[in-house]
Amino acid sequence: MSGYPSVDRRSRCVLPFTAEAAELCLLRRIVRDQLVAWGLPALAGDAQLAVTELTANVIKHVGAGTSATLVMESEPAEARLRVEIHDKSHTTPVMERPSREEESGRGLHLLAALAVDWGTVLTATGKAVWCELALQSDRQYRRVQRGAAVLAAYRGLSDSPHPPAAWRPQAVEQSVADLIADVLHWLAAQGCDPDDILDRAQTHYEAETGAA
Repeated sequence: MSGYPSVDRRSRCVLPFTAEAAELCLLRRIVRDQLVAWGLPALAGDAQLAVTELTANVIKHVGAGTSATLVMESEPAEARLRVEIHDKSHTTPVMERPSREEESGRGLHLLAALAVDWGTVLTATGKAVWCELALQSDRQYRRVQRGAAVLAAYRGLSDSPHPPAAWRPQAVEQSVADLIADVLHWLAAQGCDPDDILDRAQTHYEAETGAA
């Protein structure tokens, strides 16, 4: 899996890939990194699981080695993250009721439990199986998006050679720590008390996350 086109950090990414079991680990990593870059790390686990189940369905019912495309799009107006897997088959998946002895056949049931909604859309070249995952509350989502924009601008001023979509959690954490330290230096230069500002910010954060 290589040669992916650049992705739009604002709301949408499109990633063609080959539906093979060996590709799933890299695909999950790309999903996580994209959501971190969007400021939505809390959704990474559910999104990775959804992509894994949808891709496994393609491998099982369409065939290993099938050309497929992952589309992810955040929809702030509806507070949802939409995940789609496109393939070249017009055969739509059917949710079956597996017996207790069967080890497979539960993927769509798991997807339905994870998602706010899911379904299948026929396209000119095949189909897209999609699901939608709930974002945070509107207020929390706006704060996350503003934080992501500030961090992206800050990273743009740094010497990091990695594009935003390639950020790893450790690199993001270090950048956040550097950004906070710079802001504290700026506050001190303005005659403010950095500790007081940190306490107020922590109070706001705890109140808002508790309310969510």
